[in-house]
Amino acid sequence: MNNISSDRRADVTPHAAALIEGLRDIGYSLETAVSDIIDNSITAGAHRVHVLTETYSGEPYIAILDDGIGMSEDELVAAMRPGSKNPLSNREAPDLGRFGLGMKSASFSQCRRLTVVSRKAGRTCAAIWDLDEVATRNEWAVQLPSDTGGIPAIDRLGPVGTLVVWQKLERLAGGYTDNPAKRAEVINQRISESEWHLRLVFHRFMETANPLRILLNGRIFRPLDPFAQKNPATIADPEEKLVIGGRQIEIQSFTLPHHKQIGKADWDDIGGPDGHLRSQGFYLYRGKRLILYGTWFGLCRQSELTKLSRVRIDIPNSMDADWKIDVKKSSAQLPPVVRDRLRKVIERIQVGSKRTYSKRGSKLVDSERLPMWIRIQAGGEIRYRPNIEHPIFADFVNGIPVELRRGFFNCIALIGASLPIETLHADMAGAAEQIVPDRVDEDTLVQAVQSILSVLLSSGNDIQKIMSMMKDVDPFRSAWDDTRRIIEATIKLRGKK
Repeated sequence: MNNISSDRRADVTPHAAALIEGLRDIGYSLETAVSDIIDNSITAGAHRVHVLTETYSGEPYIAILDDGIGMSEDELVAAMRPGSKNPLSNREAPDLGRFGLGMKSASFSQCRRLTVVSRKAGRTCAAIWDLDEVATRNEWAVQLPSDTGGIPAIDRLGPVGTLVVWQKLERLAGGYTDNPAKRAEVINQRISESEWHLRLVFHRFMETANPLRILLNGRIFRPLDPFAQKNPATIADPEEKLVIGGRQIEIQSFTLPHHKQIGKADWDDIGGPDGHLRSQGFYLYRGKRLILYGTWFGLCRQSELTKLSRVRIDIPNSMDADWKIDVKKSSAQLPPVVRDRLRKVIERIQVGSKRTYSKRGSKLVDSERLPMWIRIQAGGEIRYRPNIEHPIFADFVNGIPVELRRGFFNCIALIGASLPIETLHADMAGAAEQIVPDRVDEDTLVQAVQSILSVLLSSGNDIQKIMSMMKDVDPFRSAWDDTRRIIEATIKLRGKK
């Protein structure tokens, strides 16, 4: 066996300029980068985190300021060291760190100059990574300025806390380095787009009895609960616990309310920029911090009928390696030992989501609910066909000459055969809640109501039953106030006769 101790060795310390530039391209977005900085604030026990921006000046900056416990100079220098902590080391439960790379790699992904100022026990210290200087000197060395007076937002730092400042934002400028107004517009747009992400990722810290407050230029963020737990129509299943190697995973599934049972603003907010179809699935939390969402981990497909299904998974920070949590804390992989358990969870919760939609949809084709369309399922196919026995059609047919009836029914059949299946499928897959029934004018509504009343009253149905049937189907449902007014006027007129 070779005696390794006698072998020659060569120094392969990485070139600072090359490696630190490589850290810029791990794959952070602005929102994941800001999230990584806020992780450090939470670990430091902060109660308020301010995101401060100045984008219109000649030297724009983004700053993240907290009121955490702060750092001494030795602690700050250690924190500025890339790879400041072994990812295999045990961390305390509130510690949201992972590799000891977060603050540096997140910051470098957005800027070329990172300044950190911290105040603890009445002493203030500062350290600066300037990538232009690293490129020149090729040294693993940070600046330790003795004068912090010129650092942006330094006047906002309290008795304790930490200030992180990003300058030289060339990656956020969108190429408009020589156009300050356009550059500011681009940066501000990016910052605005990050708000939804921050409200979602840290919502559980913002909902506690002693909540974390995140503010953007003085405006406080509202937490965004992706499970709409305050809505009484949300269905929450009992929490399940799964113990693996002495470590506990908590799983709870939710079925969101149908979009008719929630305000449009809240519905859009919960769905986010990608919509509810893309937001269904597992929501993985590490130490109550959201890591990954909107995925079924390949266990099933995202579909319109399951888009109300969401599953919260809580794991401790001691399971990072099992779930392959990445540096950015924005992706993970499902451990095989958990896969079978989650597959059973999916089978159960999908039933709830499908039931929510199917229950409403069944009313539209229920023979007791005056369906304008009938659903026919046979031979592995599903067809929708106009219901020619509907009272409106029946009343109309009775009023036209016999020789015209064949042509009328042919027209109705052509309407059914021309249903735009592909377009409906595309719209349903993209934004089903935006599909609404067409409105009818007063004359059409009056004729429809009077036709139904004429047929159903003559068949011995009482008015309350008729109104109950009409209230569940369009066009009456979507114009119910007008429909009820017309019914009352028609009944009153019939009574006088």
